[in-house]
Amino acid sequence: MPKNKTHSGARKRFRVTGSGKIMRRRANKNHLLEHKSSKRTRRLSGEVEMSRPDANKLKTLLG
Repeated sequence: MPKNKTHSGARKRFRVTGSGKIMRRRANKNHLLEHKSSKRTRRLSGEVEMSRPDANKLKTLLG
């Protein structure tokens, strides 16, 4: 049987922790940051865990 390939778009955007959680970046931290407050950009930095229904879909894409 051929092996399943990892979805290359999902590979670049998400990562799996050691315990199996899927982490994602927050939106709105990519560009046009000058007019956004520092409080807002700090809140958007870092990674958060994916919601359970979305994480189940992503596990199939990530293999």
